[in-house]
Amino acid sequence: MSAKKNILWYQNAVFYELYVRAFRDSNGDGHGDLVGVIEKLDYLKELGVDCIWLLPLYPSPLKDDGYDISDYYGIHSDYGTVEDFDRLITEAHKRGLRVITDLVVNHTSDQHPWFVESRASRQSPKRDWYVWSDTDQLYQDARIIFLDTEDSNWAYDEKTQQYYWHRFYSSQPDLNYDNPEVAQAMLGVMRYWLDKGIDGFRVDAVPYLFERDGTDCENLPETHAYVKEMRRFVEANWPEAIMLAEANQWPEDVRAYFGDGDEFHMAFHFPVMPRIFISLHLENAQVIRDVMARTPAIPSGCQWCTFLRNHDELTLEMVTPEEREMMWSVYAPDDRMRLNLGIRRRLAPLLGNDLRKIVLANNIMFSLQGAPVLYYGDEIGMGDNIDLPDRNGVRTPMQWREGANVGFSEAPADKLYAPVIDSPEYGHKRVNVAEQRVNAGSLFNRMKELIALRKRYQSFFSGSQEFIEVAHPEVLAVVHCCDKGELAIFHNLSGSDVSFSLHHPPMQGAALTEVSCKDGRLSNPGQPTSAQVELDPYGSLWLLRDNSL
Repeated sequence: MSAKKNILWYQNAVFYELYVRAFRDSNGDGHGDLVGVIEKLDYLKELGVDCIWLLPLYPSPLKDDGYDISDYYGIHSDYGTVEDFDRLITEAHKRGLRVITDLVVNHTSDQHPWFVESRASRQSPKRDWYVWSDTDQLYQDARIIFLDTEDSNWAYDEKTQQYYWHRFYSSQPDLNYDNPEVAQAMLGVMRYWLDKGIDGFRVDAVPYLFERDGTDCENLPETHAYVKEMRRFVEANWPEAIMLAEANQWPEDVRAYFGDGDEFHMAFHFPVMPRIFISLHLENAQVIRDVMARTPAIPSGCQWCTFLRNHDELTLEMVTPEEREMMWSVYAPDDRMRLNLGIRRRLAPLLGNDLRKIVLANNIMFSLQGAPVLYYGDEIGMGDNIDLPDRNGVRTPMQWREGANVGFSEAPADKLYAPVIDSPEYGHKRVNVAEQRVNAGSLFNRMKELIALRKRYQSFFSGSQEFIEVAHPEVLAVVHCCDKGELAIFHNLSGSDVSFSLHHPPMQGAALTEVSCKDGRLSNPGQPTSAQVELDPYGSLWLLRDNSL
């Protein structure tokens, strides 16, 4: 069955972020590959996700795990071939699964032929494909993103005795989008992969494409103008394909990247993510309500993406200094767990491997407007390895079954790209897909049920969203409305039972249905003054008022 059905497929899709190197090694070389992903497509279909997001696949020296691209038109040899990629797209679409890939537009590797030629001499035809300067004093208002490793956004080139600009690592020089040749070259890259049948791009590091002195070099008008050009190009040729923005900014700043519905189709909602963790620690829902209150409306046809964890650190850029210190103290007590302004840990360890809290955090994410994004392995509660450098500790092999190499690879253990998790709490004997599939109460099966629940009522998440007050500050209550009725979802952020009267007028005296009641219940339904919501510790309850009844 073809995955392509409708032009707004993404609005309520469930995305699955997949690191190919970590997922399944089909040829025994110790690295996950595209054929390995094909072998596991039925697993993803069983889980219930709609779209796979693949991290960078391109040839790369891997100084930044593939985000330093040396060839936009190839597949890294560890992952297979372009023909393997073509087969993956075909097999995914047969199962009704869509596929988007990472597109790194801001920079390349310093080993990319474009940059090799650019730095060859000041007279090089590609000199102006990158940002060069005689001085490192330009753009001083631009922040340094990787504070742990970089002390400047400029790097000196001995051969040509000029500086080149980089917003990330010095091995990742920024492209010069003031040069029309660069702008056209990136559209050519997009054409190549879209013609292969992918369903869109997650576009990396969007805010930094242009530089202007006297600004912070972020979110500039020129960037928005180029994004509009990208959108026109995609829409004219591949109308079902999407562009998803990675813009780690406040929601009011990200709002501009939707334009008038003529820029990105989707964008990540970064600030809500840390506030879910803050709320769980404080047992108070107010910080979630606050950040959602400052989230502006977006154009019809656009959508946020929500997430709990991903391949990077849990960013704490958009919290107060006090909240950041609290998050580090509670969720990263060991300094090795910290990176840049964030925390390099997976979801299960962050929440103390407490199944109730893990399910609740996902329930909160799934109850908010926006398309949920799951990170590979979090659906089974995988752990992390803080002894590995940088973000590698949250990019370890997927744990498929108990036993040697956790079913990831047939290679000798010392040939694996990274060691498997072997701790007593998170090792393969306790955390693996095979065991959780047959355990009805496992995290995998709870996530499978939650995905199915969200998809069953997806029409409500395209309507309006309202947060309602209840008598308990530890309860987050959100109501979704559409012409079919109302869907009210309640979350108990505390470790104690909670009970309260339901005073939301449209639901008072109405016939209500408990559509998810494992961790909560409604007593005396249909009574105007006595309907009671009862929530277990860290429990959630979904209630439906159906207009057709």
